[in-house]
Amino acid sequence: MSKHKTPSPNDQRSNTKNPERPEHKSAQDNRSNQMNPNRPPNAPSHMPSHGGGTTGGDDSSKR
Repeated sequence: MSKHKTPSPNDQRSNTKNPERPEHKSAQDNRSNQMNPNRPPNAPSHMPSHGGGTTGGDDSSKR
């Protein structure tokens, strides 16, 4: 076996779950950036808690 093989998904998950690995910190940073309430994921709208990908507009066409 070669030492330079690509890591399996299990290896990648183990690396992100191990707090002594640099991959753990980058995974934590990514999660905190996604869930940061001060940085909305989409353009600001009047109700960002709906979870959809659309912002504003008339929703009567979806009914």
